[in-house]
Amino acid sequence: MKLIIRLAVNVFALFVVEYLVPGFILSDLWAAIVAAVVIGVVNTFIKPVLQLIALPISILTFGITAFFINVLLLWLTSMFVPGFEIAGFQTAVVASLVLSFVSWFLHKLASD
Repeated sequence: MKLIIRLAVNVFALFVVEYLVPGFILSDLWAAIVAAVVIGVVNTFIKPVLQLIALPISILTFGITAFFINVLLLWLTSMFVPGFEIAGFQTAVVASLVLSFVSWFLHKLASD
């Protein structure tokens, strides 16, 4: 049950980002659900490996590299999920920031 609530919160967060960020496009509900699942899988399995590999650079750049890894993974996810598009790298940067804040806020609301 908790997994379904987290998925619903992530799907809603994606729709909020679509509303706020021009160039962040979700074609329908199905695309948002698939995108939320793929983002969750990528953040669970691939992101930690990339952050471990980039740890020395991340230390030197005070964590900016970790942020750009997150942006890159979001952008790559949009390339693999049909119906989920990000117009460019700049849009991916803004969308990553907004998605992080919206997801954080919604998960805090859902946990109470």
